[in-house]
Amino acid sequence: MSVPATGTARLLAGGGRGPDALRPMVDTVLDALAHGAADRSGPLPAGGPGAVARRVRAVAEPLIPDVGEGAPLALRTLVRAFAAGAADPADPRCAAHLHCPPLAVAAAADLAVSALNPSLDSWDQAPAASELETLTCRALAALVHPRGPAPDALVTTGGTEANQLALLLAREAARTAVPSGPSAALRIVCGANAHHSVHRGAWLLGLPAPLTLPTPAGVLDPARLRDALTKLTGHPGPVLVVATAGTTGTGAIDPLPAVADLCDHQGAALHIDAAYGGPLLFSDTHRHRLTGLDRARTVTLDLHKLGWQPVAAGLLAVPDAPALAPLDHRADYLNADDDTESGIPDLLGRSLRTTRRPDILKVAVTLRALGRRGLGDLVDRVCAAAHQLADLIEAHPRLELHARPTISTVLFRPTGAGPATVAALRRRLLTEGRAVLGRATTADGLWLKATVLNPHTQPADLRGLLELVEGDSTP
Repeated sequence: MSVPATGTARLLAGGGRGPDALRPMVDTVLDALAHGAADRSGPLPAGGPGAVARRVRAVAEPLIPDVGEGAPLALRTLVRAFAAGAADPADPRCAAHLHCPPLAVAAAADLAVSALNPSLDSWDQAPAASELETLTCRALAALVHPRGPAPDALVTTGGTEANQLALLLAREAARTAVPSGPSAALRIVCGANAHHSVHRGAWLLGLPAPLTLPTPAGVLDPARLRDALTKLTGHPGPVLVVATAGTTGTGAIDPLPAVADLCDHQGAALHIDAAYGGPLLFSDTHRHRLTGLDRARTVTLDLHKLGWQPVAAGLLAVPDAPALAPLDHRADYLNADDDTESGIPDLLGRSLRTTRRPDILKVAVTLRALGRRGLGDLVDRVCAAAHQLADLIEAHPRLELHARPTISTVLFRPTGAGPATVAALRRRLLTEGRAVLGRATTADGLWLKATVLNPHTQPADLRGLLELVEGDSTP
């Protein structure tokens, strides 16, 4: 039975008339985003959590009215409030986290995904999306593993899921290599600088807690790693070393070639978490910092950090596609054997999730639009801006710099400021909506953290950020 033109057909984003229904709504959303940004007039809404909650409640309730108010008014009201109460990563003073300002071309591509709503759990729900994902994953994996026999990658929700998948694949490889039993459990070795998802992933998978090595210098010490691997020589099960290329605290990169050499010598597997630093591969200037990355069995990437993609855009890359075989799974209604044998692609082994959004479209569009050199230029810009910020801090008589930046993260604080002072300063700036700075603890104490991810950041923006910090720290 056909749906009347005046009925619900006008509410749908897909179909032949979907674009006509979407067009005026998109205009409404864009207007609401602009008004919301003007209402906020800064990197973060002022007033702190309580004030933001009150403003949202004032416009959002009742959330489920008996009679709806219609799409235009609902969009105008809630999108404007959403934008007014947002942290805006496009503002140069919003630099706390690995929270990038997405490219407009990527956000526009993402609209197509929302409109068509494909799901990558079976080919018949996402025919073109499944092929585009295959091509894009292989191309990105080939950047990581240029000499791999058949490079491939899985799309994930981010670095956490990718790291957990890497541990899972290592665990399954361990079960294949040695007899089962508690004594043969995979042992994980990582630095104290590793992302928290490594420990959480071990817990989720029922593995022993990782052997965590001190990293007082912020990176894995090859001598400490060699000693740890030597002590594990009698361990009956395989060992997985987790290295990091771009820590969340400082952006530091472990000495990857030395770590890879030790893994080869001791027969340990190597996973590298390059969620932050991976996009340095796009840059001719900075890619040398990732020398040794291709020697890992698994590599985490996350393009919603230094890749300017809307969340989510994570990947796990491997040098040889058969390494992903442990993820194979059967569900007759999604990948029946006879369908697979007839040539219909089997997508269930591409993720631990079932329903799965094709996040690869925005990535593919971005890669085609900018190319490797275009993305490399953006990487170069934020790295250069981070060094400019470090220069300004070093020249400032009342600020101290932790270290020169490795990627685009800069740690600093008022000279001689203790942890309580640094923490209170940061919270004041947040509550007043004037600046969004992170915090990082090193062997030298607590620091303010600026993560430069806006490629349009200018020296005047950096000076303004430091003026806010200096003004707020002056007695």
